[in-house]
Amino acid sequence: MNSKHHDDTADKSPSTRHSQAYEGLRSLLQSGGFAPGTRLTEADLTQRFGVSRSTMRAVLVQLAQEGYVTSEVNRGVRTRDFTVEEALDILEARETLESALAGKAAERATEEEVEGLRRTLQFMADCQAGGDQAGYSQGNRTFHQQVKHAAHQQTLARAYDTLLYSLVMRQYRDLTVPHPRTGSLEEHQAIFLAILTRNPDAAVAAMRHHVGAARRALLLRSTQDAAE
Repeated sequence: MNSKHHDDTADKSPSTRHSQAYEGLRSLLQSGGFAPGTRLTEADLTQRFGVSRSTMRAVLVQLAQEGYVTSEVNRGVRTRDFTVEEALDILEARETLESALAGKAAERATEEEVEGLRRTLQFMADCQAGGDQAGYSQGNRTFHQQVKHAAHQQTLARAYDTLLYSLVMRQYRDLTVPHPRTGSLEEHQAIFLAILTRNPDAAVAAMRHHVGAARRALLLRSTQDAAE
């Protein structure tokens, strides 16, 4: 029968197609798939994600509302380009939210979640020893997501998820600086130890120190450039 050869998109509801295009494009934006200020055209995106122009238009409106892209008359839709001040605001908010999540993780993490953090930390140590920068970065992202989930605090987690930290990193990370940053692994180990020993105050302090150090390293050159 020919029915099984028809286009799969015919089986998908409009809401499913919207959802898949939204998740796909947001993932690309979060992973740095586009440089800051890149113009996004409906024609290219509809072809890439296999949806109609009206669906992609709705996706872009949603992403603009969430701050991932900007939409301006005569300039079209572009990926977000942050000023130094905007980037600092986001990184400071991340410092506050993530330190609170770490404190809750020290109180609420299950034994399985603690073990997951231990495995990720070992993976990061192996990557650092082997000079695997991409692997270390992936482990770093996993570790922070694991801390967020181990906090079991949905309101804080939702607020954290609205931050556009990955887009700021895409724009401001200094690729000439060795990665991982000196002290990064030790800072993650301190966070883990505080969670392992169920010490919320230590977990808050360790995460605040870690994110603050990363923020200062990330934007030091950028703020210096702005002052010159």
